[in-house]
Amino acid sequence: MSDQMTEEKAPATGPKCGVVAVIGAPNAGKSTLVNQLVGQKVAITSAKAQTTRARMLGVALADNVQIILVDTPGIFAPKRRLDRAMVSAAWEGASEADAIVLLVDPLKQRRHELEPLLEALAHRPERKLLVLNKVDKAVKEPLLALAEELSGKVKFDEVFFISAYTGDGVPELKAFLANLMPEGDWHYPEDQVSDASERLLAAEITREQLYKQLHEELPYDSAVRPESYTQRKDGSVEVRQQIVIGRESQKPIVLGKGGSMIKSIGEAARKELSEVLGQKVHLFLHVKVDENWSEDKEIFEEIGLDWTK
Repeated sequence: MSDQMTEEKAPATGPKCGVVAVIGAPNAGKSTLVNQLVGQKVAITSAKAQTTRARMLGVALADNVQIILVDTPGIFAPKRRLDRAMVSAAWEGASEADAIVLLVDPLKQRRHELEPLLEALAHRPERKLLVLNKVDKAVKEPLLALAEELSGKVKFDEVFFISAYTGDGVPELKAFLANLMPEGDWHYPEDQVSDASERLLAAEITREQLYKQLHEELPYDSAVRPESYTQRKDGSVEVRQQIVIGRESQKPIVLGKGGSMIKSIGEAARKELSEVLGQKVHLFLHVKVDENWSEDKEIFEEIGLDWTK
């Protein structure tokens, strides 16, 4: 009898696997948090709001638990087709999750975007965690008051105070999430950290450099289209990409004097991509002006977004 009971309990030590959706207002630090939980870079980060466009999956491991992290785009009031596609992707990322993490920047708060999120979360059945970011910069008393106020609006299972940038508090959050995950086989191999294709990841890394190096000069309306991704016989990879911008006046900004800016963007992206892929990369970039690119179904699909009406 006791042997039989032992056999029945055995699966409790087996593998666990679940999905965690990370949502929040734009620029709350979601991509940085996902990268911290995974232990390496899987999502691009930028000081520019609404950097994440498609749902990028990060895969974090904690002993026998695989946590599939859905790094959703920041949820905001959508005005254009591109905005609607991003918001749709964000909620889609939350719909099949075992737990939802609401990440809040206590310094900026972005109340006009945070309040609708709280209202939507209040009626959702998933386990919900409130995570207040940037504790390395925030003052303690207002932080605690904010946590109490938000917890009065939504029934959170737990509240965490972290710094996605320094990693402070992240191990405790990861351990709690691991405990919430249901038993089940892992969805991904042990060495896989993301479901993004190398082709899409390469385009995202170039887009991150566009934002980093051009800051406020280049508007948010730009895209990087993957054109080709070819493995060469010498073990290197050749990547060709198209930087799509909305106006002719932006072209000199992206190119720079004598092509200096696009060269700088390409060098930084190539260096990082070589490190991520572990192989030599030949990166070729060219700029195309397309005023209506954000109405192009093909481009949407290429950058990992669903075409929405």
